[in-house]
Amino acid sequence: MKAAVIESVGRAVVTEVPDPTPGPREVVVEVAACGLCGTDLHILQGEFAPKLPIVPGHEFAGTVVGVGTQVTEISVGDRVAVDPSLHCHECRYCRTGHNNLCERWAAIGVTTAGGAAQYATAPVANCVKLPDHVRTQDAALVEPLSCAVRGYDVLNSRLGAHVLIYGSGTMGLMMLELAKRTGAASVDVVDVNAQRLATARLLGASASAANADELDRPRGWDVVIDATGNAAAIQDGLDRVAKAGTFLQFGVADYATRVSIDPYRIYNQEITITGSMAVLHSFERAAELFAGGVLDPDVFISDRIPLTDYPQALEQFAAGVGRKIVVVP
Repeated sequence: MKAAVIESVGRAVVTEVPDPTPGPREVVVEVAACGLCGTDLHILQGEFAPKLPIVPGHEFAGTVVGVGTQVTEISVGDRVAVDPSLHCHECRYCRTGHNNLCERWAAIGVTTAGGAAQYATAPVANCVKLPDHVRTQDAALVEPLSCAVRGYDVLNSRLGAHVLIYGSGTMGLMMLELAKRTGAASVDVVDVNAQRLATARLLGASASAANADELDRPRGWDVVIDATGNAAAIQDGLDRVAKAGTFLQFGVADYATRVSIDPYRIYNQEITITGSMAVLHSFERAAELFAGGVLDPDVFISDRIPLTDYPQALEQFAAGVGRKIVVVP
């Protein structure tokens, strides 16, 4: 089968690899679409994946074409979205409900072969069936949406909060959509990319700007979310949190990224700084929200690119052109 392979740092190719075979509790999925994510760029840079080469792709959906000998919950022909999370269920963090912080953390498309291929394997427990009205190619959005749902679980924000989001790429826009639906009084968006800001306005952002100084919130925002991973954005965002407010680090920063904090201000103004890591008990809820129309796939997916052009798709994504880019085998 054809698959994208990150062979070494900075090098991605499309090549032939062996067809996958399912284990007893696994299924084989014929991939309909696989989304590109900032994590894929980190893998290309030599971060996250424990070893290369690796078939990337942790955001995918498709049709089941093979099942293991002990699989009864899923049948050939079922259409599914796949949660890429692989947990040991044995370590302290798994046993205390923090599976996303598993000491043996692994993920399809990060530590094992993923969905940037014609076929991929997944544990049956990681597969969520899609209702008839959901297009399979669109359901690659369920995984990033599940990360956004996890982010809002961490925030536990109050009704009537004023929210500021840095970044209007896919994840920033998803956080915008969830903020609108969780009782925010206003949702403002900051981005230097004018085209992406236009999408934020299309989706109902209260205000948008290239710099938060242009927005009218002199006392700051109750909730500030970084969805960029960019040091300058993070630093600016930390300074915009209102008293008793919360800063959520949602974007994935490079390992070397550093910012400064003001410990006295954090103490004196009771500011919370927190993070949200991947998916935790949120995939099924995201699938239901997606089926209920919380996102418009035609707005979120800007490009559907053939799998054979995966290296070029990565370059486009790294350049910040478009919104969600999916590759289609």
